[in-house]
Amino acid sequence: MNETIVKFGYPDTLLGEYDHWVVLLRPGQITAGCMVLACKEEAERLPDVSAEAYGELPRVTGDLEAALSSSFEPQKMNYILLMMVDKYVHWHVIPRYDSPREMGGVTFEDSGWPRYPALSDAATLSDAQFLELHNLLRANWPEA
Repeated sequence: MNETIVKFGYPDTLLGEYDHWVVLLRPGQITAGCMVLACKEEAERLPDVSAEAYGELPRVTGDLEAALSSSFEPQKMNYILLMMVDKYVHWHVIPRYDSPREMGGVTFEDSGWPRYPALSDAATLSDAQFLELHNLLRANWPEA
């Protein structure tokens, strides 16, 4: 796995693994269920990602959106490709909500709704709450 994937907690944060991609639970939860969708290839720019990896994206995004829909019913999904610090191709997947979501004693507010996500407003989760969120999303992940 490339260093971007490892930085986001692989394998402990792994939600789904595919031939060319991994989906990880994002350590900073801006909204309920934020994920990182990371390419396994050492591609530093979108044009460097293989055609095979692009061909797999509909399945991967379909699975992650299905898990989020079953878990939290987001109104919208934002896929943000920043790559300012972590150099390999990855998206921050931010589900968007018009009302708060609760899980494990945490209330998740989408303070940017309906505009840009407030990237600096991540909820602080205990290890137990993070594990509960991870387990919920894994339980709702479509079978590979």
